[in-house]
Amino acid sequence: MKTWIAFWSILLKDMKNYYLKPPNISWGIIFPFAWTLMFFLKTQNPIDIREILPGVMAMSILFGTTSMLAVTITFERRSRSFERLLMAPISLNTLMLAKTTGAIVFGVINAFVPAVFAAFMTDLSGVNWVTTMGGVFLIAVTSTFLGLFIAVSVSEVFEAQTFSNFFRFPMVFLCGLFIPVQTLPVFLKPLSYALPLTYGADILKTSINSSGFIQPLLSFSLLVGYGLALFGFSLKNIKNKWVH
Repeated sequence: MKTWIAFWSILLKDMKNYYLKPPNISWGIIFPFAWTLMFFLKTQNPIDIREILPGVMAMSILFGTTSMLAVTITFERRSRSFERLLMAPISLNTLMLAKTTGAIVFGVINAFVPAVFAAFMTDLSGVNWVTTMGGVFLIAVTSTFLGLFIAVSVSEVFEAQTFSNFFRFPMVFLCGLFIPVQTLPVFLKPLSYALPLTYGADILKTSINSSGFIQPLLSFSLLVGYGLALFGFSLKNIKNKWVH
């Protein structure tokens, strides 16, 4: 019972102090829409909202979750408040799950903001919402744990944001969000298949447009594996660098 009280206390504190701050709103919601609008204005073809919806949803999750962890973890480490949390009578696993659960929830909400807008502009009948929800959740989990891995690898917020962009912007082009993986040059495909967002985006394409090319079961399995690996690496990093 005490563990759950500590978990919810940390989660609610983070939601109150960090999650609705301007940097998270701008990177998590405004930036994906602005980037996508620019993409639309550059094309000469009619816009198929349903076709690009999986990419917009995945990108909203990616930028929202990674930006959030860059702020919460690195800021608290710099202010030394994270060290006080490490002394709390709860396990490190529980502490880090509490610190990341809010970002996962925020990422899921981010994903359905463009979906709500799309519902007013196009017909979304036939969408497999159960599979979509599963894909959105696992994208949020892997993106959050990627943000955690980045945040515990640096010491300043600006370093975390810069390091995040090293991963985020290549993912926009390599993970099939707007450019199909099948059309990428041969030498880029291995890199694309090494990135977790490729499998998350493909799940959304399958569930929304039936245009995915990877077996959903394989994509789900790989995303679970990526999430566990990123969380494990992050915990190891914290134990080696922060816990003395």
